[in-house]
Amino acid sequence: MNPVSVFMKLLPFVWPEDRADLRLRVVMAGFVLVIAKLITVTTPLAYKAAVDWLTGTDSGDGVSAVTALTIAPIALIVAYGVGRILMMGFTQLRDVLFTRVGQNAVRALSNQTFEHLHKLSLHFHLERKTGGLSRVIERGRVAVELIIRMGILNSIPTILELSLVLAITAYFFGWLFSLIIAVTITIYVWFTFIASEWRMKIRREMNESDTEANTKAIDSLLNYETVKYFGNEAWEAGRFDQSMRKYENAAVRTYVSLAILNTGQAFVYTIGLMSCMLLAARGVVNGTHTVGDFVMINAMLIQLYMPLNFLGMIYRELRQGLVDIEAMFELLGQSPEVKDKLGAPPLQAGKGAVRFENVFFSYDPQRPILKGVDFEVPAGKMVAIVGPSGAGKSTISRLLFRFYEPNSGRILIDGQDISDVTQVSLRAALGMVPQDTVLFNDTIEYNIRYGRPAATQEEIFEAARMAQIDDFIRMLPDGYEATVGERGLKLSGGEKQRVAIARTILKGPPILMLDEATSALDSFTEKQIQTALDQISRNRTTLVIAHRLSTIIHADQIIVLEAGRLVERGTHPELLEKGGLYAGMWMRQQEAEQAQRRAKELADDPYVDRKPPISPIPAEEFFES
Repeated sequence: MNPVSVFMKLLPFVWPEDRADLRLRVVMAGFVLVIAKLITVTTPLAYKAAVDWLTGTDSGDGVSAVTALTIAPIALIVAYGVGRILMMGFTQLRDVLFTRVGQNAVRALSNQTFEHLHKLSLHFHLERKTGGLSRVIERGRVAVELIIRMGILNSIPTILELSLVLAITAYFFGWLFSLIIAVTITIYVWFTFIASEWRMKIRREMNESDTEANTKAIDSLLNYETVKYFGNEAWEAGRFDQSMRKYENAAVRTYVSLAILNTGQAFVYTIGLMSCMLLAARGVVNGTHTVGDFVMINAMLIQLYMPLNFLGMIYRELRQGLVDIEAMFELLGQSPEVKDKLGAPPLQAGKGAVRFENVFFSYDPQRPILKGVDFEVPAGKMVAIVGPSGAGKSTISRLLFRFYEPNSGRILIDGQDISDVTQVSLRAALGMVPQDTVLFNDTIEYNIRYGRPAATQEEIFEAARMAQIDDFIRMLPDGYEATVGERGLKLSGGEKQRVAIARTILKGPPILMLDEATSALDSFTEKQIQTALDQISRNRTTLVIAHRLSTIIHADQIIVLEAGRLVERGTHPELLEKGGLYAGMWMRQQEAEQAQRRAKELADDPYVDRKPPISPIPAEEFFES
């Protein structure tokens, strides 16, 4: 990615159309910049004049030594000092004026990246590596600020200052001095570019190692319990250390290359400085230049070192910033797989009738998941979807929420094709209680309120009561302000599930999707939750994905999937009477539950002797004893 394309992409953030105040700041910063650089390059002139007065070159024949010492040189020295103060003051004012512009650009681009990540499809997020992604975003955010600051606040001023220095040098010292300075700058820039390109390769290796190490660290910490279950702390530390060793080696090479770069730059600059000073010294000896000229060329070249050093640093930092921002722009360049059509209207949610019409879908073309699924969920009714693992049950919920588009067929809500309406309006009409509930690392109240952020506190309490979790929350020391930890790890599976149910109750959508909503609950709590779910699903269209068939025997209709096809449908009694796949699943689950109940009864019976039977003593051993 070349710098020009990056600046073109960043330009709208630096010169925003809707922020006249920021545009004014850019103009003011540019004006102050020009003043600062004019003062910078003319300040050494006062230094030269003061030296000439002190050496008697320009003191005049009729002026006494005391007058020369007390009037002109003091004024020139003061002018030199004032010039340096003004130079610094205007430079800082430029930075102050532009800081708001730069920080606004960083915020706007970071926010755009964050929003874009949420627009990307579920497929992207299923394959992402959270640790590596967070580091890419972090480095990209820093790189944006660096590129804006270096590219605008330093590169333009540096080019302007170098041009002014060359012009002043040519006027006071002749073309030979300007030629030496121009050649020095050219070699300096060439060497800086070559060395920086070499360093960028090492920088990429360091970034890759850093991303890899961070990914492994985040992944390991997110799976803390699994690591402990298997006692693999040393294994995880070894994997992390292996990535950090790569980072260590790349970092050492980076600093070595930086030392070589700095040494080479100092060498080139010193040769140019020495050449100009030798010419100036010869001019003083020959009488063509004054001592003030000698001091002035030295001061200008010393002063020139700063923008030259900035020029090298600007290129290095810009190149490093480009490396760091590459991944962020790659993220922004990824298109969502699911997009709203141009001018798509919002869903006009009515009673919430859902229909799947001959839907085919596959994540991989070689492995079809749904094969012509066709069914209808009447408004206000409950339809359960059951079937063996891998039959495509969860895929139906993902297609309904439009995380994926069907390969063929249609999905309708109240007669409207969901691919023709906006995703925001579609998901506003849907409520979901997933099987694997993940909560935000915040308070219980925040996690429940997430269902409807504008809800009142009393509505939150009522949702918690309906989800049978209000009493539990009030027993906690911090009540609703208690934090749930990373992914809700401070709560049990059943508690997390009830928080998720409360969240969906609070949202109050016309269509509910329950994906094994009571799978993590004990039998007693399951009955309580089932009663609550029956209440909130009343007069709402409800789809239930279930493995435990006992939870959906009251459904208005049960759909049975097998290998992506709809093989049976009907009520619970009707499907049992058919004696097909559903009936076989029901019998197996009933037998398993009966065996569990029998084992529990035996475990709880105090009269059952659980000691192992005593083996009889063989006759020969008995008589011998």
